[in-house]
Amino acid sequence: MASLGVGAEQEPLLGDNTPRRREWDIIETQEHYKSRWRSIRILYFTMFLSSVGFSIVIMSIWPYLQKIDPTADASFLGWVIATFSLGQMAASPLFGLWSNYRPRKEPLSISIFISVAANCLYAYVHLPPSHNKYYMLVARGLVGFGAGNVAVIRSYIAGATSLQERTSAMANTSACQALGFILGPVFQTCFALIGEKGVTWDTIKLQINMYTAPVVLSAFLGILNIILILTILREHRVDDSGRQCKNINFEEVSTDEVQVPQGNIDQVAVVATNVLFFVILFIFALFETIVTPLTMDMYAWTREQAVLYDGLILAALGVEAVIVFMGIKLVSKKIGERAILLGGLILVWVGFFILLPWGNQFPKIQWEDLHNNSIPNTTFGEIIITLWKSPREDHDEGPIGCPIEQGWCLYTPVIHLAQFITSAVLVGIGYPSCNVMSYTLYSKILGPKPQGVYMGWLTASGSAARILGPVFISQVYTVWGPRWAFSLVCGLVVLTITLLGVVYRRLIAFSVRHGGIQEQPS
Repeated sequence: MASLGVGAEQEPLLGDNTPRRREWDIIETQEHYKSRWRSIRILYFTMFLSSVGFSIVIMSIWPYLQKIDPTADASFLGWVIATFSLGQMAASPLFGLWSNYRPRKEPLSISIFISVAANCLYAYVHLPPSHNKYYMLVARGLVGFGAGNVAVIRSYIAGATSLQERTSAMANTSACQALGFILGPVFQTCFALIGEKGVTWDTIKLQINMYTAPVVLSAFLGILNIILILTILREHRVDDSGRQCKNINFEEVSTDEVQVPQGNIDQVAVVATNVLFFVILFIFALFETIVTPLTMDMYAWTREQAVLYDGLILAALGVEAVIVFMGIKLVSKKIGERAILLGGLILVWVGFFILLPWGNQFPKIQWEDLHNNSIPNTTFGEIIITLWKSPREDHDEGPIGCPIEQGWCLYTPVIHLAQFITSAVLVGIGYPSCNVMSYTLYSKILGPKPQGVYMGWLTASGSAARILGPVFISQVYTVWGPRWAFSLVCGLVVLTITLLGVVYRRLIAFSVRHGGIQEQPS
């Protein structure tokens, strides 16, 4: 029957394999099971493309912006980067609401079409005679708006999986998302071989160069994604036991379907999970932002060294995250989702605690004026610029070390490289653990009812965190230095762990709360 030989995707995470549980398996036919997981895997691919859409141009935005519009400055770059998250934050609840009342094909196809159109606009931003930077701003904002379909993807997967399948499916989704963030810059690097000039398709006035080729590829993959969604994706909804539920999204109604269980969602748990998720994304966003300025200040790395070494470190963290996502499927069966979330937060706290400066060795001081080449400035864009600055722009790397303009450089001990690497490894384990557990617990708390709007708010909170995290760390690090910056982060994590402790017993599945299923202790 349906679930025989299912493998890891249906391994139980709550309860045991009793005969009572096995009798639920016969409710789903083999054909229905295959269709359900085909649809889920299509959404894995959609999630992958969504993250690729963000990362595939992230390393080339700054030089492309300078090329098409010399009036663009660092502050405007910050807006170009942030507008993706702003667009996603605005769109997530809207697409989520849409998916609650209509077949999910509709918001998914429309959102991907918006991203395709936005990528095409990005490829043509060089054509207008003026105000090119604003066209790029609009293009990136629309790509972010299209990426609001993440809420639809996660709500679909939550509704199409039983409690036994949920953690594994959510881990796979997050792994695909992480893989997209890793491979995006790799694709960009490959396209760099085309060069700035590239080739021009005169008929449609399309320039294919190192800046536009990535978005052309994204647009092509987006069209392929729409075709797959329209032809393969089917509406499936099951309750926490794995039985089909009747829902407005269904295209076909089966006599085997059961009504959605009644009961109130624990709103305290919902709000708490949103706060937890915001903090988790906030902390990782600031960590990503501070890596380059921190290593340049502490280890006197040049821009070229920082881009190379920090790029390798972040790539390694991405690979580590994928491994963690896969391992979580096994660990969650042993200790439960809440325990993994708590453990992940503790690892993040330890990681930032290790980053606190100590000892009698101080960083090399940069006495000369660097004109803000390596200083994390007061705007998000000026921090991000350090990632794009190429030594080819200026063969003289200039003075290196901790700028004297940052007063704390004179009295703050150096953060040893071993400290930094150890911290990065711990954060690289803790963050993905917390990320996937937040989504998994959230979906279980919401239960079998349509989750589109709720998932939209969770995605929006994550987008807000990605905007505010870099702003926070840029201000605190520049003025007060790493000791205060990382102490405040440690304090924030302690408060988050305290919040988790307060609501720990409330973070349980909807069906467990209403007595439908026995919870496995964790």
